Amino acid sequence: MPTPNALPDDAVARFRDDFRALVGPADDGLIGVAVSGGPDSVALLLLAVTAFSGRVEAATVDHRLRAASGHEAGFVAELCATLNVPHEILTLEGLARGNVSASAREARYDALDAWADRRDIAWLATAHHADDQLETMVMRLNRASGVAGLAGVRARRGRIVRPLLDWRHAELVEIVTCAGVIAVDDPSNRDDRYDRARLRKALAGADWLDPQAIVRSAAALDEADRALDWVILKFRSERLVDHADAWTYDAVGLPAELRRRALIDCLRVIDPTGRPRGSTIERLLTALRSDAVGTIGRVRCSAREGVWRFTLAPPRRAKAHSARD
Repeated sequence: MPTPNALPDDAVARFRDDFRALVGPADDGLIGVAVSGGPDSVALLLLAVTAFSGRVEAATVDHRLRAASGHEAGFVAELCATLNVPHEILTLEGLARGNVSASAREARYDALDAWADRRDIAWLATAHHADDQLETMVMRLNRASGVAGLAGVRARRGRIVRPLLDWRHAELVEIVTCAGVIAVDDPSNRDDRYDRARLRKALAGADWLDPQAIVRSAAALDEADRALDWVILKFRSERLVDHADAWTYDAVGLPAELRRRALIDCLRVIDPTGRPRGSTIERLLTALRSDAVGTIGRVRCSAREGVWRFTLAPPRRAKAHSARD
């Protein structure tokens, strides 16, 4: 593979500024880049290598969901070798059935997180861009999401950063073209079996929508979501009381959204192994509003005049087997 052409100085400077706005100007840790081989992630790789030479490593997750996935991972490996960037292929096996896209996403981030730990990587960059954010916001509006969901793709969460959220897909394609690289074409991006692919086609002609304005709205909702989380953390110290054999939480006077978040926070504190879901939370809130009793996972919940009470059931022990079993 020939060495890619140099990128425009203004594009590199813009990327460097966007990245530093997320992580801070003084950071000098290793940057891990998730690269699938498509134009967006290839543009991310090229920009990162040019802007932060010597600090970049890359990984490609091979989900083995398509016959061409191994070839695409090999393409990225070859490109990284040309750029003198350390690269690793992370192969996934046995994805859960049902919502394949959701299970693939969860497995992908788990694999990338383990890789970043292993390589002592400070920041893990993904190639989500403004058009992705627009699609995500519309999909979540269609699912009646609240503040947290409508915050969309977060610019930063832990060490995961998305420095391209203010870039358009067409700009990233132009970066790859300028470099003289032919990126991978993933046919699933046009497959009508997937909600996002159908939505992408529907939005293609909606030129009255401004993806970069949507990105700013999502960022504002992210700030609001963080502010609500801050309030809940403060309320935890003031309202949640550990009585050794039970916990109580004074929910008197809390607006509906704060009650919902407070309940989730209580459940996470009391049983960190639990994973409360939206519909289950709503049912439990309904029970607590009427001073009824509800159970979620190992936690039993009751209420009296707006004060919640929680008890935790002990973990189940495996049944003993007799010698005849």
